[in-house]
Amino acid sequence: MRVCLQCSHQFVSDAQCCPQCDYRAPSIEGFTAHAVEFAYEGGGFKSSYFAELANLEAANFWFRSRNRLITWALQKYCPVLKSFLEVGCGTGFVLSGIAASFSKAELHGSEIFIAGLSFAAQRLPHVHFMQMDARRVPFIAHFEAIGAFDVLEHIEEDEMVLAQLHQALEPSGLLFITVPQHRWLWSASDDYACHVRRYSAREIHDKLSRIGFSIEHSTSFVTLLLPAMLLSRLNQKRTSDNSQPQNELKLPGLLNTLFYKVMQLECGLIKLGLSLPIGGSRLIVARKVG
Repeated sequence: MRVCLQCSHQFVSDAQCCPQCDYRAPSIEGFTAHAVEFAYEGGGFKSSYFAELANLEAANFWFRSRNRLITWALQKYCPVLKSFLEVGCGTGFVLSGIAASFSKAELHGSEIFIAGLSFAAQRLPHVHFMQMDARRVPFIAHFEAIGAFDVLEHIEEDEMVLAQLHQALEPSGLLFITVPQHRWLWSASDDYACHVRRYSAREIHDKLSRIGFSIEHSTSFVTLLLPAMLLSRLNQKRTSDNSQPQNELKLPGLLNTLFYKVMQLECGLIKLGLSLPIGGSRLIVARKVG
């Protein structure tokens, strides 16, 4: 089902405009736009970052490892994935990994910035992309699974977003999220990346429970590399280094390869059933129960 963002009327999902008020979402640069006012600016991020991310992600140890962890979680909890929406899909890198593993799934991606969608559509021309504010989602009981990967920390109204995603999921649907973790890791990198917060496990679990989710799986990751991450963050504070966050991820080739192998070892531990208590990030799988 869809919900009209103008009059709140609910209607069948294949309708092109609201039968109650005749509202039709406009198109911007070929994408259906549900939040026109944020298409080029605002939204807790800087659209100028997308070009650099598009060049960085495919080779970087962290993005590659996170993709493998996300794909594993989807395969474990949604082995026959039918419909999936990634909120805040950025350049489409995560969706490219999901598309490779779930060739029959109907995949959708939303991003508040048109700039990100341009990269994503080039990468995945057969995925359904839309411009959307995660605080106002035009779907009700529509998707089997929804993902939001390093998105919530950019948004002040994170519980509003979680409530919208809960609404957009089918009964018993699954939410997959990753978030940065531990306030004591806060640094200039978080400021530059427009983060609002880093979560504790208790904080994000409590917010999910209040909205109406049950936790199916929760684990830290970037655990084995946490000492290196902490050292980097402490060095930023000591030297007042306000360099771009991407610089922390731009590693020499051999070090990048080594870190990727360490992350793969960590992913193997998670696949064996370990829930790691601390780490730079957290992965959560939550089920809609309310």
